[in-house]
Amino acid sequence: MPDFSFALRALRARNYRLFFGGQSISLVGTWMTRIATSWLAWRLTHSAVLLGVVGFAGQIFAFVLGPIAGVWVDRWNRHRALVATQVLSMVQSFALAALALSGIITVWEIIALALFQGLINAFDMPIRQSFVIQMVENREDLGNAIALNASMVNAASLAGPALAGMLIAGVGEGYCFLTDGISYIAVVISLLRMRITTAPVTRLRRHLAEELYEGWRYVRGSLPIRSILMNLGLVSMFGMPYSVLMPIFAADVLHGGPHTLGFLMSAVGVGALIGTVSLTMRRSVIGLGRRIVVATALCGATLFAFGLSHVLWLSLLILPALGFGMMQQMAPSNTILQTIVEDEKRGRVMAFYSMAFQGMAPFGSLLAGNLASRIGAPRTMMINGAMCLLASLWFARKLPAVRALVRPIYARMGILPLH
Repeated sequence: MPDFSFALRALRARNYRLFFGGQSISLVGTWMTRIATSWLAWRLTHSAVLLGVVGFAGQIFAFVLGPIAGVWVDRWNRHRALVATQVLSMVQSFALAALALSGIITVWEIIALALFQGLINAFDMPIRQSFVIQMVENREDLGNAIALNASMVNAASLAGPALAGMLIAGVGEGYCFLTDGISYIAVVISLLRMRITTAPVTRLRRHLAEELYEGWRYVRGSLPIRSILMNLGLVSMFGMPYSVLMPIFAADVLHGGPHTLGFLMSAVGVGALIGTVSLTMRRSVIGLGRRIVVATALCGATLFAFGLSHVLWLSLLILPALGFGMMQQMAPSNTILQTIVEDEKRGRVMAFYSMAFQGMAPFGSLLAGNLASRIGAPRTMMINGAMCLLASLWFARKLPAVRALVRPIYARMGILPLH
């Protein structure tokens, strides 16, 4: 039988248990807001282009501010900074709720508040990613903590869209935003209850531009880091915009409503959750590079197949494979980076990770929205799938060189024998 206690080993750390509990509640609300925002924008405009603009607004700051955010994250107290970003996110959700429940919200206010949340996320993601090592303390549990983080996100991606679909159909989008705002209370309380004993790495503070260039030079000069981030960026640009187009598939291609949108997004979450559960059972980072290649190809194939489907039951069968592939591509990329990066540059590298993961998605959202308005959402999805397949071939060619450089690092860390 599988050792489930081993799969949950990062939860032995009290701080990580608190984080896991608070985030598990909050992320359900986050997913409800994602679904409600997309559906509300589509209901108000019926414009594929504006759907793309909303997606762009929510993520563009991760690209524009990513490297600068990384420098500041390496300087800040990450615990306090994470409390601040969660409180600001709560304010944003309550603002959406107030406008939606009063019936005065327009698509331009949705875009403005998406920009505000994107600004928060530009700092929140590198803070969150680099704070993990302070919560788990034992570096050997780092990969497990990253996998558990992913499983938490994907469990929420099952419950959140389903709940959102029911709430939207029953009482409207505003109650999704209100629920999200209330859910942030749990994560703020969990953060305030932490006792941080692991001091962050201290280093000489220099001019921001100098530290920014040092982080860029470090990423550019490392073939493994550079290759992983480029592959992640390609999948983010061409794979992640599937969610932007989902309201069009739910309403026009599959002839449904908000319930249909909730079912489609939950189906993605089913596969993603299965993918993360399998990652929690891994005992080593060895072999994750090959898994990234396979997962990227799976993302491409399933996006292409979903674009061909015009039947709800078939789409619901395809989408779990997409979620599985997305998670098997993203979490191993994160794990390898967090394992090999130098501690004093962790914030800056994870900011570049945020740029690749979140920062490329807004350009993909704009591209997908414009393409869908011209050639339709199904063909756009198929083109994006083909681009992900090409990305998998590119990374497969890089993998032998990446492996040759990473293995000595693993050997020095005791993950591999020295000889």
